[in-house]
Amino acid sequence: MQIEQQIEAILFFKGEPVSRKKLADILKVGQTEINEGLEKLKGSLQNRGMVLLEKDNDVTLGTAPELSYMIEDLQKEELNKDLSKASLETLSIVLYKNGVSRAEIDYIRGVNSSFTLRALSVRGLVEKTVDTKDNRRYIYKPSFELLSFMGVKSVEELPEYEEVKNGIDIAAKNLEEETEREEV
Repeated sequence: MQIEQQIEAILFFKGEPVSRKKLADILKVGQTEINEGLEKLKGSLQNRGMVLLEKDNDVTLGTAPELSYMIEDLQKEELNKDLSKASLETLSIVLYKNGVSRAEIDYIRGVNSSFTLRALSVRGLVEKTVDTKDNRRYIYKPSFELLSFMGVKSVEELPEYEEVKNGIDIAAKNLEEETEREEV
């Protein structure tokens, strides 16, 4: 399998920007191979529905600009639909944890949540910020619009806040312990 195919698969799976260094670490190759693979991927995506987006040292897959009108229509349609069960689960975790990484959400839910988080972000329900403890990952928090829509001034006003938050914290702690065991 060629490196550009591997990079494409990683970017598709992640669904968010990935640093060139992270790609090199995942694929166990040097920066030269990553840069060459990205150039080949960029070439193979020409005249297709996706493009390779680059910002600083991060790369991600995006929609070809000439198709943006179609995606905009789909987003409008999506915004008018009710939230799915997956969206409600994810939103609950983000609300009660009030600052949670995608890895924690994935662990708690047992499935990849990148597309769900993107949909919630597009709707303006969650905000993504760089983690102050590890600038290679993002933290998801409820947006002010969501809190306003729910009629609460802070997450602490949510129903059974302490009880639910404790349950989520226990699940998140299990993830930390598993990660530490794997690193040893």
